[in-house]
Amino acid sequence: MKVLAIVGSYRKGKTIDTLVDHAMEGVRSAHPDAEMEKIVLAEHAIEYCRNCGTCRRDDPAKSVATCVIQDDMQALLPKMDEADAYIFAGPIFDGTVTAIMKTFLERTSWTLGRAGRWPLKGCPEPRTDRKKQAVLISSTGIVPPLFRRFCDDATKLIKSHAKCMLNAKLVGTLYAGGVEKVGLDRYVGQARRLGMRLAG
Repeated sequence: MKVLAIVGSYRKGKTIDTLVDHAMEGVRSAHPDAEMEKIVLAEHAIEYCRNCGTCRRDDPAKSVATCVIQDDMQALLPKMDEADAYIFAGPIFDGTVTAIMKTFLERTSWTLGRAGRWPLKGCPEPRTDRKKQAVLISSTGIVPPLFRRFCDDATKLIKSHAKCMLNAKLVGTLYAGGVEKVGLDRYVGQARRLGMRLAG
């Protein structure tokens, strides 16, 4: 089992970074032989999508479509394709994912997805037929879980992207809300259990 953790946080050693590490521990406890890698997007050179359409028009039989941009995504895309499961993680900014996570998702849209036929011709579908799974860890410093539904568009975005581009079902989420007030400790066990669920 190959698990990729995609981290969209800009700070190391803080809430998201810590919770991802605990989720990965949960994966290991349930699946000791799992191959895992944590990719911190802020440590990679990832350019904006140019909307040139090269990937979208590429051979739909290819597992990874051609991208004309020569940056670190050339190495990350095959890893995304080969993975069996994903941990998406990042703080919620302005109600959604961080800019670097959004840039990453845009670059994987048509390189790992292709034009399908349902419900409209051209809607994206995964290039892979392998069934995969994903979880999401998100956090906010101020907004508590009670008010999550008012400020969390990140979950909907990740769920849709995982399904349409990666053939991955979102099997669980962790919303670490109000950490500036309540601290991080209450979410550590939840992160581990989320990792175990992903491995299971």
